Amino acid sequence: MSRPPAPDRGHLALLSLGALGVVYGDIGTSPLYAFREAIHATGGRAADTAGILGILSMVFWALMLVVSLKYLAVVMRADNHGEGGILALTALVLPSGGPATGRRRLLVWLGLFGTALLYGDGIITPSISVLAAVEGLQLAAPALGGWVVPIAVAGVAFLALGGVFLVVTGAEALYADLGHFGRRPIQLGWVTIVLPALVLNYLGQGALLLADPEAASNPFFLMAPGWALLPLVALATAATVIASQALISGAYSITMQAIQLGYLPRVRIDHTSSREFGQVYLPAVNVALMVACIGLVLAFRSSTALAAAYGIAVTSTMIITTVLLLVVARERWRWSLPAVVGVGAAFLALDIAFLGANVVKIPAGGWLPLLVGAVIFTVMTTWRGGRRHTAARRRLGARDLADLVAAAEATPRTDGTAIYLGAEPGHVPTALESNLTTHGVLHRHVVVVTVQVADLARVAADQRAQIHDLGAGCTQVLLTFGFMEQPDVPRTLDRALRADRGIDLPQAVYVLGRETIVANPDIPGMRPWRERLFTLLHRNAASAVRYF
Repeated sequence: MSRPPAPDRGHLALLSLGALGVVYGDIGTSPLYAFREAIHATGGRAADTAGILGILSMVFWALMLVVSLKYLAVVMRADNHGEGGILALTALVLPSGGPATGRRRLLVWLGLFGTALLYGDGIITPSISVLAAVEGLQLAAPALGGWVVPIAVAGVAFLALGGVFLVVTGAEALYADLGHFGRRPIQLGWVTIVLPALVLNYLGQGALLLADPEAASNPFFLMAPGWALLPLVALATAATVIASQALISGAYSITMQAIQLGYLPRVRIDHTSSREFGQVYLPAVNVALMVACIGLVLAFRSSTALAAAYGIAVTSTMIITTVLLLVVARERWRWSLPAVVGVGAAFLALDIAFLGANVVKIPAGGWLPLLVGAVIFTVMTTWRGGRRHTAARRRLGARDLADLVAAAEATPRTDGTAIYLGAEPGHVPTALESNLTTHGVLHRHVVVVTVQVADLARVAADQRAQIHDLGAGCTQVLLTFGFMEQPDVPRTLDRALRADRGIDLPQAVYVLGRETIVANPDIPGMRPWRERLFTLLHRNAASAVRYF
């Protein structure tokens, strides 16, 4: 696939503006609580001049080394045909044409765990951001302090339920938004606006603390004069809602990618735009995030308490991203071993230092994103393993399509076209086998369709369909989609067959089978509890009819 052309100046400016709200929503609202929590983490011992200047120095160099150097300069080069994110990066280390084994499987598991951790980040970030913004009310009007939690709950609820209006491909990390905005707009927005604004804001908070150490309770809001405090609270709350919305949109995007790659069961996906791909809304994910965010606000009740749970997921994901990046740099970019070791040592030193600083938070709340990540990782690996075992069982009793073609010559035929959806290419779908056994008749045209997902973000139109004429009116079609694409079988099939076979499909009959999965401890392959979990997931997955 060729890369999209570079945007012209006008389009580049518009993309850069859009990236400010989506790509930098999370990092742009972190001044609400980051500097304050850095001071509090020292127990107030860093409130003197040397301590404040030291924290400001670490803030500056963290922005320069982690964001500017690591992500914008290096990580964003590891795009999967224009798409970014940890799942896209994981797909780059997958072997071509076969399952992952040995060391490669460990890398895939790391990528899946990093993906699972992002869900934990997705429920913590909206909660802590909105809480930190609303807490400004306690400074503007102390009598309203008791309304902080109720207002925060209501504002989280708003962004979760309103997700359909602001759905985008992007996620919390700059890398994950690569496919939606492109590298240049993201880099331009960072260099020209975001980095200078963040540095100025943090330096302003530091200057305030140098003049008034008592302002450490909430330096962001205390920088404002009294008359501007309420407007600033309103502005900060609106900003956190928008930023949190971007994270929730990212959860939709990650879930769709995981479904396409076969790591999560199918769920209902609504496309909210007929023209722009990637603008999707997943009701089940939306409800789950809403309940989780409200639960966190009610349980922790303040951004300071919730800060203990924040950081573990992000720093762990950063380490996993670095490990996968080094594999891509060595195998795909052909970096020399000394270059990989040198860059890896520098990046991992930063990542591990940040992780070590956050490990101490585990007893006070850092266990939460780890627990969320562990649960989702278990679900993903169970679903993947269960699908692999059911596919193996399905193949045991399946006939080859060649046998069907041989039998079709002597089988009575009826007019029309029947399309059967099969999971395994080259095998007779269960629904077709059942139809032959029950009715003993075939349609004039029989089309067996198998849908598979490549480890590419998108598949070129001319590589979408592989059509094989089996004879006796039977045709096998293999449709390939990228993991960032939503399969539309009727439209894709109609285009392919009308152009190559002259078959008009509006009157065709689609025949799909429905499987019932039953846990059987007597059959080796999975632990009993995993079998029961897979059965539950399969029972609640969206139907193939709606999904395809």
